[in-house]
Amino acid sequence: MPKLTLRALASSIAGLIALAALPATARAVPEPRAPEEFVALRDIAPSILQEMRYPTAHNFVGEPVDGYHRPMCILTRPAALALRQAQQRLLARGYTLKVYDCYRPQRAVDHFVAWAEDLRDQSMKDEFYPRVDKTRLFEDGYIAEKSGHSRGSTVDLTIVRLPVRPTRPYHPGEPLRSCYAPQRERFPDNSIDMGTGFDCFDTLSHTADPRITGEQRANRLLLKKTLEAVGFENLPEEWWHFTHQPELFPDTYFDFPVERRSLTP
Repeated sequence: MPKLTLRALASSIAGLIALAALPATARAVPEPRAPEEFVALRDIAPSILQEMRYPTAHNFVGEPVDGYHRPMCILTRPAALALRQAQQRLLARGYTLKVYDCYRPQRAVDHFVAWAEDLRDQSMKDEFYPRVDKTRLFEDGYIAEKSGHSRGSTVDLTIVRLPVRPTRPYHPGEPLRSCYAPQRERFPDNSIDMGTGFDCFDTLSHTADPRITGEQRANRLLLKKTLEAVGFENLPEEWWHFTHQPELFPDTYFDFPVERRSLTP
């Protein structure tokens, strides 16, 4: 073998050894950044409440979800501006919006998929899917490998009556209460009564389920009509799920983490 090749090989080996010796932070691939069309909702509509569930353990997975580095709502600018319009309409009526989830990184969706495939993990069943067998989560459409949230124009939200009542934090390991139980029996949430809690894997969460009547139905319709008036479309299977139309990125599933530094300064 020519000496030059031997020297090149030795140099490559030395380079690999030097790279392995670097701290993990020095070797890490930089995180992807959001396109400039993405904004923090708090910068656009600071009066909208944010109770971001997936950076916490109070969700159907039972632990903080991958990619949620901070409890903040990120959306495309048109979606955020439309939410500001909806908020102004509700404030005039004595209400405020509250968001549970906004942009969702693809790695978070992957976390959901891995959790759904682990049939041994049933830790949050009693609250979020009491009547659904975990083997059916994909077939019934509760979990999928792609989510519209990752495109940046979809939001999960509810309505809270003013003045806002504080709610206590969730304590991991506490007794769980069914998401479709009467409101006074569910985990405390300052939302007006929508008939189920957020992320309730049950047909009762279908926006127009005929079993939801009276005040609960009126509350769902208030949310739906208010958001439709500013350009959102509801997902019929989830009263809390709305997508602003037209989407800026209808075919792109982003994976930048949820944190301030993902956004363009």
